[in-house]
Amino acid sequence: MTQYPVNMNVKPDVSAHFDPATNTISYIVKDPDSDHCAIIDSVMDIDYAAGRITYDHADALIAEVQRRGLTLDWIIETHVHADHLSAAPYIQQKLGGKIGVGEKIMVVQETFGKIFNEGTEFQRDGSQFDALFKDGDTYAVGKMQGFAMYTPGHTPACMVHVMGDAAFVGDTLFMPDGGSARADFPGGDAGQLYDSIQKVLSLPDDMRLFMCHDYGPNGREIQWETTVAEEKAHNIHVGGGKTREDFIKFRTERDAQLDMPKLIIPSLQVNMRAGEVPKDKDGRPMLKVPVNGL
Repeated sequence: MTQYPVNMNVKPDVSAHFDPATNTISYIVKDPDSDHCAIIDSVMDIDYAAGRITYDHADALIAEVQRRGLTLDWIIETHVHADHLSAAPYIQQKLGGKIGVGEKIMVVQETFGKIFNEGTEFQRDGSQFDALFKDGDTYAVGKMQGFAMYTPGHTPACMVHVMGDAAFVGDTLFMPDGGSARADFPGGDAGQLYDSIQKVLSLPDDMRLFMCHDYGPNGREIQWETTVAEEKAHNIHVGGGKTREDFIKFRTERDAQLDMPKLIIPSLQVNMRAGEVPKDKDGRPMLKVPVNGL
């Protein structure tokens, strides 16, 4: 029997906020025994064509935290997202809390620091974040303990965060009819992704799993919550006993057909800085477009 470092009988209150522009689900996770909470995978709005950033999605999260009289302990990124921009520093400015990400953020910063031709002023040590989680690290949301599971494959810095009977899986898994994340970004690896998914599926069968994205396959309504048992039985990419070799073959062939996410260029520049928009030499917010760099 696997021993886990937190009490999984705790049932946190989970409030989901869907962003239709990026198909992202952000979460407010409340400790059931206090007024403390965490925010998982926030979204900053961008009109990329106009170069305009706004905060409607983040403001909705902030408004709920304030309306419920909650104290924000953590603003957690499951990984460096390639399909939406994080609103972590904006939320922190309004509500406080620590911004946390996996320690392998340094690998991502090194890789994309080169692609975006960042100068020496761009720190590649994860210092933009308040906390860098290692595999198995625990932290507190009020009286509730959470812990981080290292789950690379989609990116080198992916972590699944477990709080009580709820696990926030980032892009490692989708709903059973959605399958799994791509593994072809720099630093991605389909074999690692399969192993990471098996690690998630070793959690208790009744563990609630919360997705970071959903695209409503075959026209169904958007969903974001399932269980370990459901994923093991029905996930179209890894369920029903599919082998590692089968998964690697499928994932490699499938990824070769996928377009790059529409917001990958602004997302990576912002998210590897913990949600801060880079600035030019005159201090103006500015994004780069590397030609043939991805």
